[in-house]
Amino acid sequence: MGAHLPSSGSRRRSSRQRQGFTDINVTPFVDVMLVLLIVFMVTAPMLTAGVQVDLPDSSAPAVESKEETLSITIKRDGSIYIQETQVLEIDLITKLRAISKEKENTRIFVRGDSRVEYGDIMSIAGKLAEAGYTKVALITEQPSGKR
Repeated sequence: MGAHLPSSGSRRRSSRQRQGFTDINVTPFVDVMLVLLIVFMVTAPMLTAGVQVDLPDSSAPAVESKEETLSITIKRDGSIYIQETQVLEIDLITKLRAISKEKENTRIFVRGDSRVEYGDIMSIAGKLAEAGYTKVALITEQPSGKR
């Protein structure tokens, strides 16, 4: 035997219902962000490819890096590229310093075609070390059976 008597709280509730719903709907925002995430996940590997070379195989684990990197590529014919721009070997360090804004802790990936002499690749790596760049990695590909 109970009865429900209107209280002052129920009057407040009814006045709130008359004011309307004022929350922001974030669903469209989340949808757009998920689409952008997928787009960037698909396009990011294509952006880091750079100049096309036939990399040697290696079973070494992949290098994970969250910091900004520069890529130096040595093609089969001996031409050298910083990112996708061809440079002369004599201008390599000068242009590299200009791009990296004198930051010697910039991570540099050296990519050499599998038919380029090992000494030529190590000559470039030695010049980078002499210039003070200590974070240098040689890039290879995983053997086809390990992908």
